[in-house]
Amino acid sequence: MVTVKMLKPYYIKTEEEYVRVILAYQYFSVVINNKVYQFIPVEANEIRINRKTKKVENLDAVFAFQNGKDVVNVTMSKLISIPDFIQQLHSIAESYYHNDEPNLSKTDQEKAVLLFIRKMERENIKRLIDVALDKNDRDAFYKLTKLL
Repeated sequence: MVTVKMLKPYYIKTEEEYVRVILAYQYFSVVINNKVYQFIPVEANEIRINRKTKKVENLDAVFAFQNGKDVVNVTMSKLISIPDFIQQLHSIAESYYHNDEPNLSKTDQEKAVLLFIRKMERENIKRLIDVALDKNDRDAFYKLTKLL
């Protein structure tokens, strides 16, 4: 069984149609039969993702992994069948995908940020009230509850 231990891009190259996730030694490792194998750039060294469909395009790529003198080749088809691999890959390439949804206007973004900040401040006050209750600090409790 193959599982992904670490997947970090060496660098990311964007083109009109594709996002290319370039891999290098020590940035990509897998666990095969309870042994950790490090990626070695012998054969394929990139993952090509379509920016519109968000699908991996180079399904014929073969990646080499090494543990000591043991070298194992894993196909892209095998890698994309691993849910954790796809999840990590999409989190890496997500900001480079073409977005069909219209962007929020600047004022909508500012409103969303302010709303988020207010929510976080309110959650922080609630947490501080819990701390005041734990410490039996009545003064802090009354001051904080007035802020809500």
